[in-house]
Amino acid sequence: MTLPPDAAAAAPGAASEGAVDPRRLLVFREVGRRGSLAAAARALGWTQPAVSQHVRRLERDLRLPLITRVGRGIALTEPGRLLLRHADGVAATLAAAEHAMADLAGLRTGRVRLAAFPSASATFVSAALARLAELHHGLDVRLTELEPPEAVALLRGGDCDVAIVFDYPDVDPGDDASGLLRVRLLEDPVRLVLPAGHPRAGDTSVALGELAGERWIAGCLRCRQHLLASAAREGFTPDVRHSTDDYVVVQALVAAGLAVAALPGLALAAATRPDVAVTAITGSSRRTVSALVTPEARTIPAVAATLDALRTALERRAAAL
Repeated sequence: MTLPPDAAAAAPGAASEGAVDPRRLLVFREVGRRGSLAAAARALGWTQPAVSQHVRRLERDLRLPLITRVGRGIALTEPGRLLLRHADGVAATLAAAEHAMADLAGLRTGRVRLAAFPSASATFVSAALARLAELHHGLDVRLTELEPPEAVALLRGGDCDVAIVFDYPDVDPGDDASGLLRVRLLEDPVRLVLPAGHPRAGDTSVALGELAGERWIAGCLRCRQHLLASAAREGFTPDVRHSTDDYVVVQALVAAGLAVAALPGLALAAATRPDVAVTAITGSSRRTVSALVTPEARTIPAVAATLDALRTALERRAAAL
């Protein structure tokens, strides 16, 4: 969604006091997201005085201070931070409207932006992108690799269309997905990864409590919290010696006999070393993988095609196992 060049004089009438002028709101969003009037002016292709004028008029309309000068940049006031969240929602809605109108106008092209965590990107997401490229030659699909909290923030800011995230049943995700549509994609089991010579390496299932005396590797914050919660139910606190969210590094540390770990199935499907042993966790341990979209984006053909491609990729993957 773009604004016309230097629209300082393009709004013929000022908004009434207390009202929010949508054009000025979007200008303010650029200022808030970029941290300075000059950076916002460059992004919009406007002059800095024009940007400043729109922000001052918005402050006058709302009768609230929205920014304060800090050196060469700006800082948002409390009302400014609150308004920026609403501005992000407006921008996301307008972007969805642009997509929908383009499709209604008969365009055969479209754009969809995905954000996905590493093991999803390396498995079913890459397969889904290949299917989209095969079926929809004009579709412009772009992938950004991000952990769930950052992916949700990108989606809320209107900078992606589909966020692939995961959640554990015993962990508060910490990100606000309220108001977003959640499309459940799969249940991803978590497995134990042991050195090939470990005494329990040949077992089909091992309880976490049986490894209470081992040294452990912890992953991303959400995975670490799940490990700690699972271990607490087994009556122990794991001795975490190493921390990395790179599943290749995790397996290298395990193969070297330095520690044991718990990795989700997608991470093991993306890459598994031959010198580690993988076994199930007694009592089960899993995470739920979902696609998040805004309510407006769900009806956009490009987004709908992407969700269908994700489901198809997962169905084919399940059939091949």
